[in-house]
Amino acid sequence: MLGANDGIVSTASLIVGVAAADSSREAIFLAGVAGVVAGAMSMAAGEYVSVSSQADTERADLDLERRALREEPAYELEELTRIYVERGLDRELAAEVARQLMRHDALGAHARDELGISKTHSARPIQAALASAGAFAVGAAVPTALVLVLPRLHLGMLIAAAALPLLGILGALSARAGGATLLPAILRLTIWGAIAMAATAGIGRLVGVGL
Repeated sequence: MLGANDGIVSTASLIVGVAAADSSREAIFLAGVAGVVAGAMSMAAGEYVSVSSQADTERADLDLERRALREEPAYELEELTRIYVERGLDRELAAEVARQLMRHDALGAHARDELGISKTHSARPIQAALASAGAFAVGAAVPTALVLVLPRLHLGMLIAAAALPLLGILGALSARAGGATLLPAILRLTIWGAIAMAATAGIGRLVGVGL
């Protein structure tokens, strides 16, 4: 949702700004395509760096935990027992659960229950980068494609008019997915999207007049 929202807002704003400078349809479309590619690559690179840092932290934590299990197994058993006691098990049962889990997979038990690291939720930089770039590209492709089919006259206004309902739909979907109230999420995305497009339209108009 966030990637698609970024794609729509940034690319539609770029197109609106270029259109406000009285550029040709070809120039506007080229700017939109450039925005799609540059934005998707930027999102991929940023997500890759961020998730790679998270993966590095997870690996360092697992190395420390592996060393602790090797050097202080009794302390690690007690640590895991306390975690299960805090979650509601009585002391005897918590100790037995901790012993059995450590006998089966000590590092996995501590990674999951102490560090909050699991195979399902572990950091995957490449997957995160591809997902982020793909979501951005899908969102950005919509206003870019509309440049080819909408009339050149008032193209910027038409792109904005098409982009704002899309942002509202994304806001509604994200609110529904998160169990939040629909209206604030819809208004948040549409209002900030409108502000972004109005700002680039004003800059485009000023630059177009200056040139």
